[in-house]
Amino acid sequence: MVTRSWLFDAMIYMYALSLLFYFSDFANASRSAKRMGTGLLLFVWVLQTAYLAISLYGHLTEWAFVRSDVLFMFSWLIVTISLIVNRFFRIELFVFFVNVLGFAILALNIFGNPYVVPIKSDWDINDELLFIHISLAIGSYAAFSIAAIFSGMYIFLHARLKSKNFSQAVMRLPSLEKIEHYTYLSVIIGGPLLLMALSLGVVWVVLEGNRNLLYDPKVINSFFVLAAYAFYLFQHKSMRISGNKLAVWNLAAFCIVVLNFVVSNLVSDFHGWIWS
Repeated sequence: MVTRSWLFDAMIYMYALSLLFYFSDFANASRSAKRMGTGLLLFVWVLQTAYLAISLYGHLTEWAFVRSDVLFMFSWLIVTISLIVNRFFRIELFVFFVNVLGFAILALNIFGNPYVVPIKSDWDINDELLFIHISLAIGSYAAFSIAAIFSGMYIFLHARLKSKNFSQAVMRLPSLEKIEHYTYLSVIIGGPLLLMALSLGVVWVVLEGNRNLLYDPKVINSFFVLAAYAFYLFQHKSMRISGNKLAVWNLAAFCIVVLNFVVSNLVSDFHGWIWS
């Protein structure tokens, strides 16, 4: 069954948005974020169920399922289990990570399916996968940039308050508590976006059939970026550490982002197009 990819693109973006809300619920125990994440994931499940039913009906006369059906059923089962767990248990982090796996499997199924036709006629289906991968990565870099700006504001304001230098610029800034909250919120958005972008990047490498690309400097450094921000979130949630030290760590993590964007792109085998 030949299908235009716009339906799957919508499914992928809704899936990604639901994961953002789920992670926000884990980080802040927000009931509204959990409801939004559950609602979006339920809608993804409905779309998956409808497509799977139509696809399986078309294969009733065949002896075995094709690979795309198996992968789609696996992704559908992961979403189903996560919805059940989310309904009866409070294991938000489990739901988030199991759905990151489901997200990657869904992408592998969609973009590895020869019957899925790209929206643009002059595109290859892998071009569409790269477009989604890049859009998620850019979103994560934007969120990390905002977090770095807030951290710089925090360090500036903390130093001025400590020295009792109450200038006009200091009076116009938000409180330290608000700045720290905005920084944390930005990282909560950027972290999952980068994780999903990396998962799609791995899917692209698998479809390309050249696993040596996983050892590319930019790919390796991207995992260091993810680890740096994961440690920031761990410090914020589980360790008694001052806001000023958290802000310094966040700026250090952003330096790895800059290193990833500038240096890695110059030596990367397949990310050099950014500078061309």
